[in-house]
Amino acid sequence: MNFNELPEFDKEFKWLIKKHKSLSDDLEEFKRVITAEPLGNSKHFTVITKNDRCAMVKARLFCRYLKESSLRIIYAFHCNKRNVVMTGGDACPTVVLRVDFIEMYYQGSKENENRERINEYLNSL
Repeated sequence: MNFNELPEFDKEFKWLIKKHKSLSDDLEEFKRVITAEPLGNSKHFTVITKNDRCAMVKARLFCRYLKESSLRIIYAFHCNKRNVVMTGGDACPTVVLRVDFIEMYYQGSKENENRERINEYLNSL
């Protein structure tokens, strides 16, 4: 699976990691979870919107430095089926999985996700 980060996400991540030192490891663990279940496997994942190109998911990101509170992460999951031509001339269907991280925020400082950023992302596809 390929993981990409929007510049806004990267900026938010760098700001949050200054306060929460375990965030880098927590994000790696989160990546392992969504590699196994891209749309989530519990009540901590909500599909915000879904179209023929991608599914936008809002999830809880557990941070070891935060006790009762948690972080939220918004990402887009892309699943594209492509035919890859092998050396023998046969076409073999393959699935390309990609996750674009869009937003990360602390739940205590921001109530909801940035809908404008999500709409901009969807319009750019």
